[in-house]
Amino acid sequence: MSNRIEKREGMRGGNGTVVIEHILDDAQMNGMCRMYAKITLAKGCSIGYHEHMGESETFYILTGNGIYTDNGTDRSITAGDTTYTPTGNGHGIANAGDDDLVFMALIINDEKK
Repeated sequence: MSNRIEKREGMRGGNGTVVIEHILDDAQMNGMCRMYAKITLAKGCSIGYHEHMGESETFYILTGNGIYTDNGTDRSITAGDTTYTPTGNGHGIANAGDDDLVFMALIINDEKK
């Protein structure tokens, strides 16, 4: 298992520092996935809106509260919620609470290669 910790400032044009704990490394994902990680957004932190091409991304919210932008439409998210962004679509996420927003992120490569 990887468990490599990465910190990204202003990820995708968002605010603050995103903490990414990679669960699997590239060899373990065997070309099927680009990322499987636990992501933490502190208070006021966000990942800016971006689009996925040739891949989909799923978030499973573990703790906290946030605002999820799905193709320009905002909605509240909380622990237990799941989001899905298919290829050709865009999304962003922001911590809307006082506690950390923690979620699992899975980016799967499009099988239509």
